[in-house]
Amino acid sequence: MFERRSLRWPITLGVTMILLLVALTVGWVLLAISGAVKDQVLAPVYWTALTIGSMFFSLVLTGVVLYLVLVVKEIRLSQRQSNFVDSVTHELKSPLASLKLYLQTLTRYPVGEAQAADFHRSMLEDVERLDQLINQLLDAARLERRPAAKEEEDVELAVLLRECADAVRLRYRIEEESFQLALTPAVVRARRVDLDMIFRNLIDNAAKYANDDDPRVEVSCRPVAAGMVEVRVADNGRGIPLVARRKIFGRFVRLGSELERDKPGTGLGLYIVGTLVRRLKGRVRVRDRQPAPGTLFEVHLPGGPATDEFGESD
Repeated sequence: MFERRSLRWPITLGVTMILLLVALTVGWVLLAISGAVKDQVLAPVYWTALTIGSMFFSLVLTGVVLYLVLVVKEIRLSQRQSNFVDSVTHELKSPLASLKLYLQTLTRYPVGEAQAADFHRSMLEDVERLDQLINQLLDAARLERRPAAKEEEDVELAVLLRECADAVRLRYRIEEESFQLALTPAVVRARRVDLDMIFRNLIDNAAKYANDDDPRVEVSCRPVAAGMVEVRVADNGRGIPLVARRKIFGRFVRLGSELERDKPGTGLGLYIVGTLVRRLKGRVRVRDRQPAPGTLFEVHLPGGPATDEFGESD
Protein backbone atom coordinates (compact mmCIF):
# COMPACT_ATOMS: atom_id res chain seq x y z
CA MET A 1 0.00 0.00 0.00
CA PHE A 2 2.77 2.43 0.90
CA GLU A 3 5.34 3.02 -1.84
CA ARG A 4 8.99 2.75 -1.01
CA ARG A 5 10.81 5.97 -1.71
CA SER A 6 12.58 5.71 -5.08
CA LEU A 7 16.35 5.08 -4.97
CA ARG A 8 16.86 6.44 -8.49
CA TRP A 9 17.99 9.86 -7.33
CA PRO A 10 20.51 8.67 -4.70
CA ILE A 11 22.01 6.21 -7.22
CA THR A 12 22.17 8.82 -9.99
CA LEU A 13 23.73 11.32 -7.61
CA GLY A 14 26.30 8.76 -6.45
CA VAL A 15 27.34 7.89 -10.03
CA THR A 16 27.57 11.58 -10.92
CA MET A 17 29.77 12.25 -7.89
CA ILE A 18 32.12 9.42 -8.90
CA LEU A 19 32.45 10.75 -12.44
CA LEU A 20 33.11 14.25 -11.12
CA LEU A 21 35.71 12.91 -8.74
CA VAL A 22 37.49 11.12 -11.61
CA ALA A 23 37.40 14.28 -13.71
CA LEU A 24 38.64 16.31 -10.73
CA THR A 25 41.57 13.95 -10.20
CA VAL A 26 42.58 14.08 -13.87
CA GLY A 27 42.26 17.86 -13.81
CA TRP A 28 44.50 18.21 -10.78
CA VAL A 29 47.14 15.99 -12.45
CA LEU A 30 47.10 18.17 -15.53
CA LEU A 31 47.22 21.23 -13.29
CA ALA A 32 50.30 19.93 -11.52
CA ILE A 33 52.01 19.25 -14.86
CA SER A 34 51.19 22.67 -16.26
CA GLY A 35 52.21 24.36 -13.01
CA ALA A 36 55.64 22.78 -13.23
CA VAL A 37 56.19 24.39 -16.62
CA LYS A 38 57.31 27.99 -16.29
CA ASP A 39 56.57 28.89 -19.89
CA GLN A 40 54.28 31.93 -20.01
CA VAL A 41 52.36 30.32 -22.89
CA LEU A 42 50.95 27.68 -20.49
CA ALA A 43 49.87 30.20 -17.83
CA PRO A 44 46.30 30.51 -19.24
CA VAL A 45 46.02 26.72 -19.25
CA TYR A 46 47.14 26.65 -15.63
CA TRP A 47 44.52 29.14 -14.47
CA THR A 48 41.79 27.56 -16.60
CA ALA A 49 42.53 24.14 -15.10
CA LEU A 50 42.58 25.65 -11.60
CA THR A 51 39.18 27.25 -12.15
CA ILE A 52 37.62 24.08 -13.56
CA GLY A 53 39.11 21.98 -10.77
CA SER A 54 37.72 24.31 -8.13
CA MET A 55 34.27 24.17 -9.73
CA PHE A 56 34.36 20.37 -9.85
CA PHE A 57 35.48 20.26 -6.23
CA SER A 58 32.55 22.50 -5.21
CA LEU A 59 30.12 20.30 -7.15
CA VAL A 60 31.47 17.16 -5.49
CA LEU A 61 31.19 18.77 -2.06
CA THR A 62 27.61 19.84 -2.77
CA GLY A 63 26.81 16.35 -4.05
CA VAL A 64 28.23 14.76 -0.91
CA VAL A 65 26.05 17.00 1.26
CA LEU A 66 22.92 16.24 -0.78
CA TYR A 67 23.70 12.54 -0.78
CA LEU A 68 24.10 12.62 3.00
CA VAL A 69 20.73 14.35 3.36
CA LEU A 70 19.06 11.72 1.16
CA VAL A 71 20.68 8.88 3.10
CA VAL A 72 19.54 10.37 6.42
CA LYS A 73 16.00 10.72 5.08
CA GLU A 74 16.01 7.11 3.90
CA ILE A 75 17.24 5.91 7.29
CA ARG A 76 14.57 7.91 9.09
CA LEU A 77 11.88 6.63 6.76
CA SER A 78 13.09 3.08 7.34
CA GLN A 79 12.93 3.62 11.10
CA ARG A 80 9.41 5.04 10.86
CA GLN A 81 8.32 2.13 8.67
CA SER A 82 9.78 -0.29 11.19
CA ASN A 83 7.86 1.45 13.98
CA PHE A 84 4.74 1.35 11.82
CA VAL A 85 5.09 -2.40 11.27
CA ASP A 86 5.64 -2.92 15.01
CA SER A 87 2.62 -0.84 15.95
CA VAL A 88 0.32 -2.42 13.35
CA THR A 89 1.48 -5.90 14.37
CA HIS A 90 0.70 -5.07 17.99
CA GLU A 91 -2.64 -3.52 17.08
CA LEU A 92 -3.60 -6.64 15.13
CA LYS A 93 -2.30 -9.27 17.54
CA SER A 94 -3.69 -7.80 20.76
CA PRO A 95 -7.41 -7.85 19.85
CA LEU A 96 -7.04 -11.13 17.95
CA ALA A 97 -5.42 -12.78 20.95
CA SER A 98 -8.17 -11.40 23.18
CA LEU A 99 -10.90 -12.63 20.83
CA LYS A 100 -9.28 -16.07 20.67
CA LEU A 101 -9.12 -16.30 24.47
CA TYR A 102 -12.76 -15.29 24.94
CA LEU A 103 -13.98 -17.70 22.25
CA GLN A 104 -11.94 -20.58 23.68
CA THR A 105 -13.33 -19.87 27.13
CA LEU A 106 -16.92 -19.77 25.87
CA THR A 107 -16.38 -22.99 23.93
CA ARG A 108 -14.59 -25.07 26.59
CA TYR A 109 -16.06 -23.90 29.88
CA PRO A 110 -19.58 -23.17 31.09
CA VAL A 111 -20.01 -19.51 32.00
CA GLY A 112 -22.85 -17.62 33.56
CA GLU A 113 -25.17 -15.34 31.63
CA ALA A 114 -23.68 -12.17 33.11
CA GLN A 115 -20.11 -13.29 32.40
CA ALA A 116 -21.05 -14.29 28.86
CA ALA A 117 -22.51 -10.81 28.34
CA ASP A 118 -19.22 -9.28 29.55
CA PHE A 119 -17.29 -11.51 27.16
CA HIS A 120 -19.49 -10.50 24.25
CA ARG A 121 -19.07 -6.81 25.08
CA SER A 122 -15.30 -7.18 25.27
CA MET A 123 -15.21 -9.07 21.98
CA LEU A 124 -17.25 -6.32 20.34
CA GLU A 125 -14.73 -3.76 21.59
CA ASP A 126 -11.91 -5.81 20.09
CA VAL A 127 -13.74 -6.00 16.76
CA GLU A 128 -14.27 -2.22 16.84
CA ARG A 129 -10.55 -1.75 17.53
CA LEU A 130 -9.68 -3.87 14.49
CA ASP A 131 -12.26 -2.00 12.42
CA GLN A 132 -10.72 1.33 13.47
CA LEU A 133 -7.25 0.14 12.45
CA ILE A 134 -8.42 -1.11 9.06
CA ASN A 135 -10.35 2.10 8.40
CA GLN A 136 -7.28 4.19 9.20
CA LEU A 137 -5.13 2.15 6.82
CA LEU A 138 -7.75 2.50 4.09
CA ASP A 139 -8.03 6.25 4.76
CA ALA A 140 -4.26 6.62 4.31
CA ALA A 141 -4.42 4.66 1.06
CA ARG A 142 -7.24 6.84 -0.26
CA LEU A 143 -5.15 9.99 0.18
CA GLU A 144 -3.43 9.21 -3.12
CA ARG A 145 -6.69 9.88 -5.00
CA ARG A 146 -7.68 13.52 -5.26
CA PRO A 147 -11.44 14.12 -5.11
CA ALA A 148 -13.34 15.51 -8.08
CA ALA A 149 -15.08 18.87 -7.72
CA LYS A 150 -18.50 17.21 -8.06
CA GLU A 151 -17.82 15.18 -4.91
CA GLU A 152 -17.63 18.32 -2.77
CA GLU A 153 -20.58 19.72 -0.86
CA ASP A 154 -21.35 22.36 1.74
CA VAL A 155 -20.83 20.67 5.13
CA GLU A 156 -22.09 22.15 8.38
CA LEU A 157 -19.13 21.73 10.72
CA ALA A 158 -20.99 22.11 14.01
CA VAL A 159 -23.13 19.07 13.24
CA LEU A 160 -20.19 17.03 11.98
CA LEU A 161 -18.02 17.89 14.99
CA ARG A 162 -20.77 16.88 17.40
CA GLU A 163 -21.15 13.53 15.60
CA CYS A 164 -17.39 12.93 15.72
CA ALA A 165 -17.21 13.86 19.41
CA ASP A 166 -20.10 11.53 20.29
CA ALA A 167 -18.54 8.62 18.38
CA VAL A 168 -15.15 9.09 20.07
CA ARG A 169 -16.69 9.56 23.51
CA LEU A 170 -18.63 6.31 23.18
CA ARG A 171 -15.56 4.46 21.94
CA TYR A 172 -13.44 5.47 24.93
CA ARG A 173 -16.37 5.38 27.36
CA ILE A 174 -15.78 8.93 28.52
CA GLU A 175 -18.50 10.77 30.40
CA GLU A 176 -20.37 13.41 28.43
CA GLU A 177 -19.33 16.05 30.98
CA SER A 178 -15.68 15.51 30.01
CA PHE A 179 -16.36 16.86 26.51
CA GLN A 180 -16.80 20.61 26.27
CA LEU A 181 -18.28 21.71 22.93
CA ALA A 182 -18.56 25.34 21.84
CA LEU A 183 -19.87 25.09 18.29
CA THR A 184 -20.97 28.05 16.22
CA PRO A 185 -22.68 27.01 12.94
CA ALA A 186 -20.21 27.27 10.05
CA VAL A 187 -19.98 25.81 6.56
CA VAL A 188 -16.97 24.41 4.70
CA ARG A 189 -17.12 23.18 1.10
CA ALA A 190 -15.40 19.80 0.89
CA ARG A 191 -16.09 16.09 0.82
CA ARG A 192 -17.83 15.17 4.05
CA VAL A 193 -15.67 12.05 4.39
CA ASP A 194 -12.50 14.20 4.28
CA LEU A 195 -13.72 16.48 7.05
CA ASP A 196 -14.84 13.47 9.04
CA MET A 197 -11.34 11.94 8.75
CA ILE A 198 -9.69 15.20 9.85
CA PHE A 199 -11.75 15.87 12.94
CA ARG A 200 -12.41 12.30 14.00
CA ASN A 201 -8.63 11.74 14.09
CA LEU A 202 -8.02 14.96 16.03
CA ILE A 203 -10.76 14.30 18.57
CA ASP A 204 -9.70 10.65 18.87
CA ASN A 205 -6.14 11.81 19.56
CA ALA A 206 -7.37 14.27 22.20
CA ALA A 207 -9.44 11.60 23.97
CA LYS A 208 -6.64 9.03 23.79
CA TYR A 209 -3.95 11.33 25.22
CA ALA A 210 -6.08 13.22 27.73
CA ASN A 211 -5.41 12.83 31.43
CA ASP A 212 -6.36 9.27 32.41
CA ASP A 213 -7.76 10.25 35.82
CA ASP A 214 -9.79 13.26 34.71
CA PRO A 215 -9.98 13.44 30.89
CA ARG A 216 -10.97 16.77 29.38
CA VAL A 217 -11.55 17.32 25.67
CA GLU A 218 -12.49 20.74 24.31
CA VAL A 219 -13.85 21.24 20.79
CA SER A 220 -14.78 24.64 19.40
CA CYS A 221 -15.79 25.94 15.98
CA ARG A 222 -16.39 29.49 14.76
CA PRO A 223 -16.17 31.54 11.56
CA VAL A 224 -13.29 34.01 11.60
CA ALA A 225 -12.17 36.85 9.38
CA ALA A 226 -11.03 36.52 5.75
CA GLY A 227 -13.46 33.76 4.85
CA MET A 228 -12.01 31.13 7.17
CA VAL A 229 -13.45 28.79 9.77
CA GLU A 230 -11.44 27.96 12.89
CA VAL A 231 -11.75 24.65 14.70
CA ARG A 232 -9.88 23.97 17.94
CA VAL A 233 -9.41 20.58 19.56
CA ALA A 234 -7.66 20.49 22.95
CA ASP A 235 -6.89 17.92 25.63
CA ASN A 236 -5.45 18.04 29.14
CA GLY A 237 -2.72 15.44 28.60
CA ARG A 238 1.06 15.67 28.81
CA GLY A 239 1.43 17.87 25.73
CA ILE A 240 3.82 17.64 22.78
CA PRO A 241 7.41 18.93 23.02
CA LEU A 242 8.07 22.02 20.91
CA VAL A 243 10.87 20.35 18.91
CA ALA A 244 8.55 17.50 17.86
CA ARG A 245 5.57 19.53 16.67
CA ARG A 246 6.66 19.79 13.04
CA LYS A 247 7.43 16.08 12.83
CA ILE A 248 4.15 14.65 14.05
CA PHE A 249 2.35 15.23 10.73
CA GLY A 250 4.78 12.95 8.90
CA ARG A 251 3.82 9.46 7.77
CA PHE A 252 4.47 6.70 10.34
CA VAL A 253 5.71 9.26 12.90
CA ARG A 254 5.11 8.41 16.55
CA LEU A 255 7.05 9.98 19.39
CA GLY A 256 9.28 7.79 21.51
CA SER A 257 10.10 4.10 21.24
CA GLU A 258 7.43 1.72 20.01
CA LEU A 259 8.14 -0.68 22.87
CA GLU A 260 7.71 2.00 25.55
CA ARG A 261 4.37 3.46 24.49
CA ASP A 262 1.26 2.97 26.56
CA LYS A 263 -1.18 4.19 23.90
CA PRO A 264 -2.15 2.30 20.73
CA GLY A 265 -1.71 3.87 17.31
CA THR A 266 -0.10 3.57 13.88
CA GLY A 267 1.43 7.00 13.27
CA LEU A 268 -1.04 7.68 10.44
CA GLY A 269 -3.75 9.77 12.12
CA LEU A 270 -1.99 13.14 12.08
CA TYR A 271 -0.45 12.37 8.68
CA ILE A 272 -4.00 12.04 7.34
CA VAL A 273 -4.99 15.28 9.09
CA GLY A 274 -2.05 17.29 7.72
CA THR A 275 -2.44 15.95 4.16
CA LEU A 276 -6.18 16.64 3.96
CA VAL A 277 -5.95 20.10 5.55
CA ARG A 278 -3.30 21.13 2.99
CA ARG A 279 -5.41 19.69 0.18
CA LEU A 280 -8.35 21.82 1.34
CA LYS A 281 -6.07 24.91 1.25
CA GLY A 282 -6.18 25.24 5.01
CA ARG A 283 -3.57 25.12 7.74
CA VAL A 284 -3.11 23.27 11.01
CA ARG A 285 -0.81 24.12 13.88
CA VAL A 286 -0.05 22.76 17.33
CA ARG A 287 0.05 24.92 20.44
CA ASP A 288 0.12 24.52 24.20
CA ARG A 289 -3.30 24.39 25.80
CA GLN A 290 -4.14 27.28 28.09
CA PRO A 291 -4.32 26.68 30.96
CA ALA A 292 -1.61 24.03 30.78
CA PRO A 293 -1.03 21.12 30.63
CA GLY A 294 -2.31 19.79 27.35
CA THR A 295 -2.18 20.18 23.58
CA LEU A 296 -4.25 22.39 21.29
CA PHE A 297 -4.70 21.64 17.59
CA GLU A 298 -5.90 24.66 15.64
CA VAL A 299 -7.32 24.10 12.14
CA HIS A 300 -8.23 26.87 9.70
CA LEU A 301 -10.27 25.98 6.61
CA PRO A 302 -11.86 28.15 3.90
CA GLY A 303 -15.51 28.65 4.79
CA GLY A 304 -18.01 30.94 6.43
CA PRO A 305 -21.09 31.22 8.66
CA ALA A 306 -23.90 28.74 8.14
CA THR A 307 -26.98 29.99 6.28
CA ASP A 308 -30.55 29.41 7.38
CA GLU A 309 -30.88 26.22 5.29
CA PHE A 310 -28.63 24.42 7.78
CA GLY A 311 -30.52 25.53 10.85
CA GLU A 312 -29.06 26.11 14.28
CA SER A 313 -26.66 23.80 16.09
CA ASP A 314 -27.65 22.42 19.49
